Amino acid sequence: MTKTTTNLRKFFACTLLGVFALALWGAAPALAAPGQVTIGGKEFTEQVLMVELMRALVEDKTDLKVVSKPHLGGTQIVDQALQRGDLDIYVEYTGTALLSILKEPTMNDPKAVYDKVAKIYREKRKIAWLDPLGFNNTYALAMRADHAKELGIKTISDLAKHAPKLVLGATQEFLERPDGYRELRKAYMGLDFKERRGMDPGLTYLACQSGKVDVITAFATDGRIVAFNLLVIEDDKRFFPPYDAAPLVRMDTLEKHPELKAALNTLAGKIDDKTMSKLNAQVDLDKKKAEDVARNWLMEN
Repeated sequence: MTKTTTNLRKFFACTLLGVFALALWGAAPALAAPGQVTIGGKEFTEQVLMVELMRALVEDKTDLKVVSKPHLGGTQIVDQALQRGDLDIYVEYTGTALLSILKEPTMNDPKAVYDKVAKIYREKRKIAWLDPLGFNNTYALAMRADHAKELGIKTISDLAKHAPKLVLGATQEFLERPDGYRELRKAYMGLDFKERRGMDPGLTYLACQSGKVDVITAFATDGRIVAFNLLVIEDDKRFFPPYDAAPLVRMDTLEKHPELKAALNTLAGKIDDKTMSKLNAQVDLDKKKAEDVARNWLMEN
């Protein structure tokens, strides 16, 4: 073996070791700097607002610095980031945690759902559920407020009396899935609409506003409900599972920074469905920056 060959082998070996070390370094989760926490969120407007609200509160009420990571993706991505330690905090919904993450059977009582997911997260995941924020972003039925007033409809039980003369606009998924329209009809006897139209979710609100359909499936805190003057019909039999929003915090983060609990719980019970809907509308329809909307709401409240 020549001296040149030996030197080349040493060179390539060192190069490969360097590349391998860099790869390992890049794959490892970043360690939070002292006095710093990372707050993340999913990819839709409401979650971006939650990131901004929590960031402002933490920076105002503690000495901690916040790294914001909104628009991370769907539930599974954000959940895994929290478990890995890439995130310290994000807002989750009780129904999502129960059904989509923990794969537990559905439940309808809000307190029972909250208590169950909080217990499992605390014991098996070392993650704490803080106090609920006050809004429930669940499935809902909605209709024009003036039409509902004209017919005397406030609850789904009221709606069932008029349904045979009304048209429902809903996503095809809601019409077909086992826990959607079919089971809703069983819970509310007589809820049988004159016509059911499967629609793209982005079109349902406009169709209801224009009178092409009478009732639509919606999400309780969607900003278009306020903008289009729609009424969310009360689910008086609690058919839809609760999706109460609450901050999740890693327990090791709380041990290092116990002041986080008091700061974030400042929001507890302060944001109802109507308020959240208005905040969403300011971003989605008025095209305001989420950071400005969050800061203005905090200053006013």
